Amino acid sequence: MLLSALCLGGAMAQEDDAIPDYREETLSGDWGGLRRDWYRQGLAVEAGYKWDMLKVTSGGQARGGRPMEHLDLKAKLDLESMLGWEATTAYFNYIHDAGGKLNRDYLGSQLASSNIEVTVSTGRLFHAWVEKGFWGNRLSLLAGLYPIDSEFQVLDSAGVFVQPPYGAMADIALTRGPSIFNNSAFGLRAKWRSADATVYFQGAVLDGIPGDPRHPKATHVRFDKGDGAMQIVELGYAPREKGHLFEPASPEKGVPTTPELKAHEAREAYEKYAFGLWRYTTRVDDLMDIDDAGVPMQRRSQGWYALLERSLWQWAGGDLSAFFRTGVTDGNSIAIRRATNLGLVMRGPLPNREKDQFGAAHTRGTLGGKFRESQELAGIGTVKAESAVEITYLVQVNKWLAVQPVWQRYRDPGATSGVSSATVLGLRLGVAL
Repeated sequence: MLLSALCLGGAMAQEDDAIPDYREETLSGDWGGLRRDWYRQGLAVEAGYKWDMLKVTSGGQARGGRPMEHLDLKAKLDLESMLGWEATTAYFNYIHDAGGKLNRDYLGSQLASSNIEVTVSTGRLFHAWVEKGFWGNRLSLLAGLYPIDSEFQVLDSAGVFVQPPYGAMADIALTRGPSIFNNSAFGLRAKWRSADATVYFQGAVLDGIPGDPRHPKATHVRFDKGDGAMQIVELGYAPREKGHLFEPASPEKGVPTTPELKAHEAREAYEKYAFGLWRYTTRVDDLMDIDDAGVPMQRRSQGWYALLERSLWQWAGGDLSAFFRTGVTDGNSIAIRRATNLGLVMRGPLPNREKDQFGAAHTRGTLGGKFRESQELAGIGTVKAESAVEITYLVQVNKWLAVQPVWQRYRDPGATSGVSSATVLGLRLGVAL
């Protein structure tokens, strides 16, 4: 297959221009030309590593901090090139996460501090799906292990931030079992794009509880009675989204992505507006309401969200973008009633530093009235909301290494009475392997 491709001459040379320069842009290089050969044959292989060292320097539950790490291995298979299956792609993503539990042991936030902190250190197959395109890829169908925050609720401009709420929103992240980092569920996703690829509509149905809660380590696909399903739809307008050249496929964002892995983005600027709805089919206990027999009323967890992001100002080698996102839940079975994110991101903030990024953002999680009442009955005092600010500067040292100092400030961590406001300082290292 490779020999026949090489015979295409000029066409092949043009294709070669689109192949990532693995020797310059990854630490491990081109593996003696193997990665380029694979790419020509329809196999794209990518790896990344992140290391966080964050510390609570004041407030919160206690002072202190611990390192965390995230290993990310990705492979895309173009099954049309490899097997002749028209417009068909397979995608596999293995992740391994380990390290300290900063939020659990020191901060105590509903919003958390690092988007690579996990409750259980483990390795998992995070993406494992096949996608088929129809009618010139205007319609695509996907089936397999699939995290919803890879394509739903996505703010591309907010990818530089370390705090988790700029990925999956805090309200949906605290529900009974969303398919998000670092535990995905088996599901089906359909996506339609307009002829000019600016308008899209997508929907997904997934197992209501990812994996096997009784065995939290490793990868599990289990459909237990009572899991039900999670359903989500999103309508969006993204006139300047052009897709990714190097990332194996578009639904890759569910793994927290350090911007050095996105150096090959083919994007003119950020611009996106979207609205979404989500719900679980299985009913769960209401936080407060009971029937005549004293049994908790059963409710479906559900909510909606809206988001926008846009490049406000562009110059040679950089731009300034803003984003806003808000989400509201039913408030009957979920701690957070409303979640909001807003921020500014500057790419190329300094002369000759086009790949650097500066970001400043604010996030807020407002507790629902029923949750506050239930906590009061349990003897736990709460405040109305928790909010946090993050300021960060990503230094792109070279094409495969990024160093990112981070400052975070939390007001009322955990929205718990008596917990003082906290400051978190730290550093993230990101390596494209």
